[in-house]
Formats: sequence, structure tokens, C-alpha cells
Amino acid sequence: MGNLLGSWRFKEPSTVEECDSTWGSDSESDEPAAAEDDSGISDSVSPVESDRSAGDTSPQLTESPESVPKMKRSFYAARDLYKYRHSYPNYRKSRQPSEYRNLRFYLNKIPLVPDGIYIEEILTKWRGDYDKLEHNHTYIQWLFPLREQGLNFYAHELTQDEIKEFQSTREAKRRFLAAYSLMLDFYGIKLLDKSGNVARAPNWQERFQHLNESQHNYLRITRILKSLGELGYEAFKAPLVRLFLEESLCRNTLPNMQHSVLEYFVYTIRLPATRRRLLRYAHQHYRPAHAFLWGPPPKRRGGGVGGSVGAGSSGIRAPAPTPEQHRRGEESTSFPSASSGVIVSSHDAMLCPDLAAGAPKGRIGLASNTAGLEGALMMAGGRGERNEYNEIVPL
Repeated sequence: MGNLLGSWRFKEPSTVEECDSTWGSDSESDEPAAAEDDSGISDSVSPVESDRSAGDTSPQLTESPESVPKMKRSFYAARDLYKYRHSYPNYRKSRQPSEYRNLRFYLNKIPLVPDGIYIEEILTKWRGDYDKLEHNHTYIQWLFPLREQGLNFYAHELTQDEIKEFQSTREAKRRFLAAYSLMLDFYGIKLLDKSGNVARAPNWQERFQHLNESQHNYLRITRILKSLGELGYEAFKAPLVRLFLEESLCRNTLPNMQHSVLEYFVYTIRLPATRRRLLRYAHQHYRPAHAFLWGPPPKRRGGGVGGSVGAGSSGIRAPAPTPEQHRRGEESTSFPSASSGVIVSSHDAMLCPDLAAGAPKGRIGLASNTAGLEGALMMAGGRGERNEYNEIVPL
């Protein structure tokens, strides 16, 4: 019996719908602040939100359905993030004793390899050295370790025992938050408090312009979000993801990031209720609205009790809607307001100007929907997304 159990492997999902449990327990009412996440670990997210309208002069575009490339979600991204949220169900514990190299690095006892640099040097001398942070590609795997192999093969994967030890070591946690603040500054963002709230930094315009053009940093952000969850800072993810949604969808300061936020960053969050709130907010501001791919699955009509099947809840895929059904579904779907209880950064979080002013839907457009890179990604489908962003391969 022991051999049978030892050789048992979790059957991995084979479709995007099986990977995504976000809408499996969908409810339009406010979910409780504490709920069970995908990994079975209870976590809580403070439902503090302060939305206010502000003047913005983002360009207004309109597009017809015929002019927008046909899009689909990436299975490779969905599977990668499914494994992460479920704590790597087929993870095999190494027979070798853990050397706790990630923890020892954060205790300033060993340098990162291959560069031979200690964590204290990075934290004290690299802050503001944006050229070094941009062009050095070996430090990110040491600053934000994961339970999966990255592109720096000198970096070591986290283990369960090391994670527990890390979370109980004050010095390591202090330096980890300092490293997070260092990277946020690199991206033009500042960490406001110990709850993870974030806001634009004074140099946000220069850094956002760089971030919008330097898209390999989106892989780094995916890794940072994963590592936050592994090392005990799951609640820090939602404020950062919300800020990126605002900047890419509402303020149009990071239009090239829009796809990565929705396809990757949101799905690093383990709590389905938090993912739903963020996606409802995104759906309100996404243009063209009919092209939004991350909402609840279409309801199954006909026989059976219940009438609908949530993607990822039962493993049964809902049939693909016809264009007419898609239009009817869009007209009938109601998403609650943005003030539904998601943690929001303490900066001047805002609704899109047109929505705040009560303007008609469909008026707001985003340059990212017409960008050549985004269109090429969408037309290429899952495989093209993987080749362009390579986000299923951790750094």
C-alpha cells in the first residue's frame, strides 16, 4: 500500500477551464474577508478601498468587434499558475538534506552565485542604480526564490522546510521586504506600509515609461508576486496587481502591461474571491468590452440542476458561445462596482474618468488594444504568448 501511495501522482489539468477555479464559487454578493485559497491555506485580505474620480486625458478610442484580433487564453500560463496556487501538487521532496541556501543568503552569510554579491551590498548600493537592476539577470532568482527552477541554475529552489524557517526568521523577513521595496522603486512604485499598500513613486513617469517598453520585467514581476506568496506575504499581492490594473486599463500609462496583468499577475493570487474582485474591476474598464476573456464562464442551458458550471469547479467545460450568445451575455452580465472590497493602494486610486462621470459604456478605449505587439500576441494564441513573454518559465 505504501508503494502505491508513493507512486501516485496528481493528474494535472489539460484545459484552461480546468486550471481556473476563479469563478467556481462565484457570488455577486460580498465574499467574507477570510476564505480558503486554492492551496487550502486560509488567508485574509483587508477589504479597504478608496476610489475617487480624477481628471485624466487618456485618448479615447472605439473599435468594432470585426477590427479586433480573435483572442484566447494561454493554457501554458494557466497551467503554470495552477501548479503554483496549488503548491505544486506533483512536487517531489529531494532526498538530499536542504542546505537552506536562500535563507543563508538573506542572512548575509553567503553571496549570490555566480556574481559573488551579498544581500547587504544589493540593498545598500543598488537602490537607484537602474542600469544595473535592468541589465543584471542573475540576482532576481536569489532575491525572490521559488519552489521551481529558474534560468539561473546556480540559484536554489525553495523547500517546504526552508520556507517555514524563513518565515520565522525576523532578519530574513526584514531584508526580504527591503528587497521588495528596492524592486518597486525600480518600477516607479513605493511601498507605503506593512500591509503592502503601494502608490506611485515621485519618479513614476520616467520609470513607467521604461517599464512599458522593457517587457522582460513582466516575467520578473510574476516571479516577485509568486515569491511574496511563498514567503508569507500573500496579502501584498492584491494592492500591487490593483495598481497595475489601474495604470494599464484606466490611466493608460502601462498599456503594454495589460495582457500580462490579466493573464499572469491576477492568477498568482491564491484567494479566488480576491481574483474575482480584481477581474470584475478589470471588466468594467476593459475595452473593447466584448473581448474580455477572464470573466465567468457562459452558463450551461438545458437539463440538469443548477444550470451553470464554473470553470475549474467540476472539470466540465462550458460550450464555446456563438457571437450572438456572446453579445447577449455581455448585455445581460452585471458586474458590481469597483468598490467591492479589494485592498487598494493608498494612493489616489480612481475610477476611469468616463465611468466616474457617468459617461456611456464603450467610450473609453486603450492604445494597448491596437498596439502591434499585443495584437500579435493575441492572434498567435497560447503558443505565441509563450514565445513572446516566456512567462511560464520562471526567471
